[in-house]
Amino acid sequence: MTDITRQLATFVAELRYEDLPPDVTERAKRLILDLTGIIIRARNDAESTPSLISAVEKLGLVEGQCSVMGDDRSYAPTAAALINGTLAHSLDFDDTHAAGSIHSSAPIVPAALAAAEMNDASGKELITAVVAGYELQIRLSLALNPTAHYDQGFHPTATCGVFGAAAAAGKLLGMDKDGIQSAFGIALSQAAGSMEFLTEGAWTKRSHVGQAAQNGLICAVMAGEGFKGPLNAFEGRAGFLHAYSPSSDPDKAIAGLGDTWETMRLAVKPYPSCRYSHAAIEGIVSLMKEHGFDAGDVEEVEIGLPETGWKIIGGPGDKTNPQSIVDGQFSMPFCAAVALREGGLVWDDYKKHLNDETTRALTQKVTAVVDQRAEAEFPDNMSGVTRIMTSKGKFETFVAVPKGEPDNFLADDEFREKFDGLCAPYLGERRARNLADQLLALEQANSVSAVMALSQGGGA
Repeated sequence: MTDITRQLATFVAELRYEDLPPDVTERAKRLILDLTGIIIRARNDAESTPSLISAVEKLGLVEGQCSVMGDDRSYAPTAAALINGTLAHSLDFDDTHAAGSIHSSAPIVPAALAAAEMNDASGKELITAVVAGYELQIRLSLALNPTAHYDQGFHPTATCGVFGAAAAAGKLLGMDKDGIQSAFGIALSQAAGSMEFLTEGAWTKRSHVGQAAQNGLICAVMAGEGFKGPLNAFEGRAGFLHAYSPSSDPDKAIAGLGDTWETMRLAVKPYPSCRYSHAAIEGIVSLMKEHGFDAGDVEEVEIGLPETGWKIIGGPGDKTNPQSIVDGQFSMPFCAAVALREGGLVWDDYKKHLNDETTRALTQKVTAVVDQRAEAEFPDNMSGVTRIMTSKGKFETFVAVPKGEPDNFLADDEFREKFDGLCAPYLGERRARNLADQLLALEQANSVSAVMALSQGGGA
């Protein structure tokens, strides 16, 4: 496991757009499109956004050279990365990697966008940098052993995300392998993110990701200016893989590097809730359609989850009494109750149902358990079993590969439908359509800044 940091830094520095398989570049563009829609909606509609923007204003980080999606003002690069990153994760609607138990675009793309605007980068350069960040971040999470990392209280999207953000930013800033290796060393002291937010539905899960984007950008810039970080950030005695997990497998950090593209194993969410809830939501919707029952017929619901997922959205502790949107996003009983009432789950359902007496009563009928069928699929898939007892009979289904996973991926029209639903209320249909078209042709863009400008302003 020697020279892991050096090998990863070399991969990032030397990766070229021409090295990327066509399916990887196409996937990256769709992931960037997906995240853009989420950021724009969260800029306008997430309950944590006003305080975030106010804090940035108070810190004097406005009137800079970088942009925030869906916002007409300019910001300092660090602020743009922080805001875009926090917004990207504020709806919990962003992409996931099942085996890594991680979100990738949310910390990486915002850091890359800020660096791209700083350096007037092209679309091809942005795509290449983002893929480099994905590949690095995902491999670090796989090497850590995500379950063990979670059990220590860490949020791997953020802890691994700062390195992915530093990789993407460093590449866009034109850094060589020595500089990127140093950036990783600096980022080692910035790798943070506590799962304590689950206790009372705090907003810090969102800011973890924004801070990972911001700090990754800072680390890259510092290293680019000659600031030295330790050389063995990942494999060192006090390095990331030793200090942050009791059972890491360092070889996974470089396994298949440059040959196996983990980017292709990223999934896109159809529902704005913890990814572990999606198989069960899908199961509920399919059972309702197949058997013709509705929420009023339901007597009892049992959801079977893999153990790691159960610890996050099923227990321990009471998950049947969510008090906030974050609580709801990480409550399998609440998500199931909404799905039973609505036939699905969209962002606006949180405001509608959190204080709805009928929904809250239905939530009490839902229990979550660890299920061996779901556990057997983990970590390759975030599977789920749905068992529903109704006045019309007992029904059960098992969803091994939920919608949005690589083997059950969203079609192009489904991507556009999700994007339009998030953006059109704020950009208008014409502007949203134009922005989507440009993002899906990102490799043709000479300037990322010009594409980002399409996200600003309203109008029909």
